[in-house]
Amino acid sequence: MEPTFEAESTLTDRYQTTVPEPVRKALRLSKRGKIQYLIRSNGEVVLRRAEEPDTEDPVLAQFLGFLANDIAKHPEHIQAVDAGLVERLRELTADVEVDLNAPLSEADE
Repeated sequence: MEPTFEAESTLTDRYQTTVPEPVRKALRLSKRGKIQYLIRSNGEVVLRRAEEPDTEDPVLAQFLGFLANDIAKHPEHIQAVDAGLVERLRELTADVEVDLNAPLSEADE
C-alpha cells in the first residue's frame, strides 16, 4: 500500500521525538495522548492511537437499557420510594462503611 503522506522526526539523546503535526491530526492525538506501536515480523512498525480500555460493563449497560426502555413504555409504573423504607435502610446501614474503590474479593486484587 502506497503511503499518502510521509513524515520524519529526529530522536533526541534520550530517544524522544516530536510526533509531526500531520500524524497527530491523522491519529486525533492531543497532549498526553497515548500511542501504540505494532511491530510486524518484516520490520515494519505501525503507529496508531492507543484506545482507552473499555471499562463499561456490558451486562450493566444491557440492564440499564432494559430499564430505560421499560420506563419509556410504562411510565405509569414509576412509583416513589416509601419514606419509611428509606428510613429503615438508613438505620440498617448507619454503621456500615463502604469503600467503592476496594476490590470485591482478594482474588480481584
